Amino acid sequence: MADAFKAALRMPNVLQNLLGEGTLSASFIPIYASMEERNRTEAARAFAGAIFGLLFVVAGAIALLGIALAPLLVGLFFAGFDPETQALTTRLVRILFPMTAVLVLSAWCLGVLNTHRHFFLPYVAPVIWNLSMIGALGLGSWFLGADGEALVQVLAWGALAGGVLQLLIQLPSTLRLVRGLKPRISLAVEGVRDAIHNFIPVVAARGAVNLGGLLDYTLAGFLAAGAVATLSWAQTLYILPISLFGMAVAASELPELSRARAGAARIEPGSEGARLLAGKVRSGMTRVAYFLIPATLGYIALGDVVVAGLYQTGEFGQAEVLVTWAILGGYALGMGASAVSRLLSSTFYALEDTRTPARLAWLRVILALAVGAALMFPFDRIEAGNGLRLGAMGLALGSAFAAWVELALLRRRLGARIGAHALRSGTFLRMLLAGVLAIGAGWGILLLLPPLHPVLVALLVLGPLGLIYFGATLLLGVGGPLKEVVRR
Repeated sequence: MADAFKAALRMPNVLQNLLGEGTLSASFIPIYASMEERNRTEAARAFAGAIFGLLFVVAGAIALLGIALAPLLVGLFFAGFDPETQALTTRLVRILFPMTAVLVLSAWCLGVLNTHRHFFLPYVAPVIWNLSMIGALGLGSWFLGADGEALVQVLAWGALAGGVLQLLIQLPSTLRLVRGLKPRISLAVEGVRDAIHNFIPVVAARGAVNLGGLLDYTLAGFLAAGAVATLSWAQTLYILPISLFGMAVAASELPELSRARAGAARIEPGSEGARLLAGKVRSGMTRVAYFLIPATLGYIALGDVVVAGLYQTGEFGQAEVLVTWAILGGYALGMGASAVSRLLSSTFYALEDTRTPARLAWLRVILALAVGAALMFPFDRIEAGNGLRLGAMGLALGSAFAAWVELALLRRRLGARIGAHALRSGTFLRMLLAGVLAIGAGWGILLLLPPLHPVLVALLVLGPLGLIYFGATLLLGVGGPLKEVVRR
């Protein structure tokens, strides 16, 4: 059941990622922010309305096509599933495709709100989506008595309802910022052709990432039962710090980088505009590293504590904890590279260069799949208990390797545009030392604890670990990012 739901959620999610947040932000925000920076409010509103109209038509058409072709798509991408699981996955895909079309329109709201420096609402709105799914599970199980396939379908309908709510909660604030919005379908509106020109390479880049993620699931479908589900559980934890810190910094910096680019006479190494951009990139990398260093070390050294604290209940036992931890540890090796790459890609988008990140994204996907496919079957020979195996860990290690290759190439290309922008080595080493001290303290606490509920263990280990890291970075003079948050 978990394999079917995770697979079904992933397929239409490709549409959301192709047309949604990251893609739309990269092509929409630099042009919209430039218009707003030059006080061309009417042009900005017309541009926003045209983009909304185009998204509405394209996302709706693809969603309808996805519903019609669901059996073919499931058979193609999840050939490793047995017929019953494929049939269930097809039913779920047909419910979830309309959800992702709505979430694409929600991403348009995010682009407008972010440009006007409104960040809280668009990033808290997905909480409503999650609460809707949680509510659907409670309603289906406790009040309707649903179980098995029936409960999974109730969950899918809850996801669709949550997508609609996520859009509706953002619309009032968005419409207040673009008063007199007139959605239209036109390529003649100023900025639309430029947005599409920038959009195509970003779609290619996001398409690469999403195709890679989908093919990861396809490959996992040929491994031992449960591989798709455990891969998804590990990915949820892997994406969490990247979303909280990497994507947050990239999203908040993109409008500012775009404004800085619009106000600069020229951008080349040594110029004032290049130094300004390099300083912003270095500051962003410092903030990302501050939070990603303890998260990476924590997932590798204490990942079982994290996984058990969040997941271990019901049918999710010790074997599931160990397999998910192994996969998470593989992903964690490339977590920092993935997070920083988001920031560097945003810098290229601000420079209105969407092709460089696109090319490197395709290279990353090809490397990740090649290395992952080579490793997954040898790892799938390793038994982990309860019928589970470690094959998905090979896919995670392939992803980590490819993430570092992508980051190295992004930094090299960006250096040629704006000059030196790297995080200072002394700052990084002091953060790393603080992280090692915090992990050592976490290990010590874990060894001293008596047998307790996994949630209590997680709180008693991870809470002090975070405080020790904060204190150590303050003593070492690199606690600025969190100190700034606490002061606010």
